[in-house]
Amino acid sequence: MPAPGENLRINGERLWDSLMEMAKIGPGVAGGNNRQTLTDEDAEGRALFRKWCEDAGCEMGVDQIGNMFATRPGTDPDAAPVYVGSHLDTQPTGGKYDGVLGVLGGLEVVRTLNDLGIKTRHPIVVVNWTNEEGTRFAPAMLASGVFAGKHQLDWAYDRVDAKGLKFGDELERIGWKGEEKVGDRRIHALFELHIEQGPILEAEGKDIGVVTHGQGLRWIECTITGKDSHTGSTPMHMRKNAGRGLALVTELVHEIAMKHQPNAVGAIGHIDVYPNSRNVIPGKVVFTIDFRSPDPAKLHAMEAELYERAPGICEEIGVTFEHTISGQFEPPAFDEGCVNTIREAAERLGYSHMDIVSGAGHDACWINDVAPTAMVMCPCVDGLSHHEAEEISPEWARAGTDVLFHAVVETAEIVE
Repeated sequence: MPAPGENLRINGERLWDSLMEMAKIGPGVAGGNNRQTLTDEDAEGRALFRKWCEDAGCEMGVDQIGNMFATRPGTDPDAAPVYVGSHLDTQPTGGKYDGVLGVLGGLEVVRTLNDLGIKTRHPIVVVNWTNEEGTRFAPAMLASGVFAGKHQLDWAYDRVDAKGLKFGDELERIGWKGEEKVGDRRIHALFELHIEQGPILEAEGKDIGVVTHGQGLRWIECTITGKDSHTGSTPMHMRKNAGRGLALVTELVHEIAMKHQPNAVGAIGHIDVYPNSRNVIPGKVVFTIDFRSPDPAKLHAMEAELYERAPGICEEIGVTFEHTISGQFEPPAFDEGCVNTIREAAERLGYSHMDIVSGAGHDACWINDVAPTAMVMCPCVDGLSHHEAEEISPEWARAGTDVLFHAVVETAEIVE
């Protein structure tokens, strides 16, 4: 199939203006965004995205879990579509680019095709996946996981947030529960553009990351139970301090991750302490351990060592340790053909590039199990993400979307 000419580029100014316009919805307190999934702000962002897609001549479809699919028709009605996109939801203190660049970069692909009057044999679908972040409703990549058959729809509907609100109820409340069956779509290939969320590309001075693999992930929700009691009147040797258990397990997680270097990470993120009073020894702590590695053997070994050692460490100080998996996936290897298409596009366009492993989970990791999939990455300043100070340059955004454009259009096949 012919590749687009190297002179074909997206409109970088229009892309940047769209990113800044979307960032006005759900502003954070320090320059970023708080547009968590299934909030009123999420609904407003979705509505703006729908308007832009319809203005670009796309037909919008929505499935039963709220995934949005904007279709630009192809010339062959029997050809499976090429999908491109990411997510619009953010962390509570998120940045303006995580996920959003991939969705609006996909929209810019369509807009540029319209500008140039280019037709493709395969339809192109710009997708916004629901609840990629998993910060309000765990696990992350929830809707793409249902789409790929990893989770059941009813199970997803029953996920609850910290206030006890159900995912399914909130999806209906904001008006974005569609009628289309989840997963009832053919996919020729899927491409996702994303900021790196790490420091490698900037440190290496590269414009483009060609993502060959993703990291496997385990989110392990742990509960340490002791006995809450008065901090002033309870003798030290009689305490059953769940907070101390948390501290010891925190060090254990770090030790396990360091033992499995290189290419392994681990940390404790979300923590709830009960009763969370300044003069009460914690009687219970609930927290999530995040282990990741692109090497399945290392991922499994880290998980096994935690289960083997944590209960004994807690027992020694008079508290108990329990755990359950709240999110997981094995390390994905992206489709070699799609990866090569991205690499060749970067080369053709003259952008410096390198192969890279994604340190974060993405919707593409689930879709990779049901369709040929690959990812493009651009640098972000200091590798900072999931933070309101997350930043990229217009030039990085343009370069990543140029490569995305070429990969998508080549795969969708230009009609002469």
